[in-house]
Amino acid sequence: MTDRVVLASNNAGKVREFRHLLAGLGVQIVPQSELGVPEAEESGLSFVENAIIKARNAARITGLPALADDSGLEVDYLDGAPGIYSSRFAGPDADDHANNARLLALLEDAPEARRTARFQCLLVYMRHHSDPTPIICQGTWEGIIGHDPAGDQGFGYDPLFYLPDRQCTAAQLPRETKNTISHRARAMAQLAARLDAPHR
Repeated sequence: MTDRVVLASNNAGKVREFRHLLAGLGVQIVPQSELGVPEAEESGLSFVENAIIKARNAARITGLPALADDSGLEVDYLDGAPGIYSSRFAGPDADDHANNARLLALLEDAPEARRTARFQCLLVYMRHHSDPTPIICQGTWEGIIGHDPAGDQGFGYDPLFYLPDRQCTAAQLPRETKNTISHRARAMAQLAARLDAPHR
């Protein structure tokens, strides 16, 4: 694996997480914004399709290997929504506060047993833009949607994502802890193992 990889994301929270998760591998993560890469249109109908679109776009423009993830929240009461629309659940220009507010509004009448949810992360690594066999890894993190936001250590839906085994939300976890148990950390661990393998 080359030392320099373009991250197909402009999300500051994701950039921090990826840099932390890959710090031990000697990989230099360069956000696509620093290389003049415009965001790709996420026209896929699944997490993996969108991740491939983003990775291919970044690799094509920069000539570097590219890493992309598409991740989001699946809520059982909402039949898997917001899913691939997690970042724009409350509209195309929605921020975290608006997305969380809409989620709480839709779950207002949900029975406790149906507030179960999970974060999904589909991670794609492409050696070059025409890579016919990109590495694809998936990480899943189970939890429950709480009634009130709590914590300021995360981003996105983290303040509402309650972890019964930890008795806190994802946003109340220390960053070091989150970066070992989150959906993204689990996908990244798979990726690291695949990249270290002698054969793909």
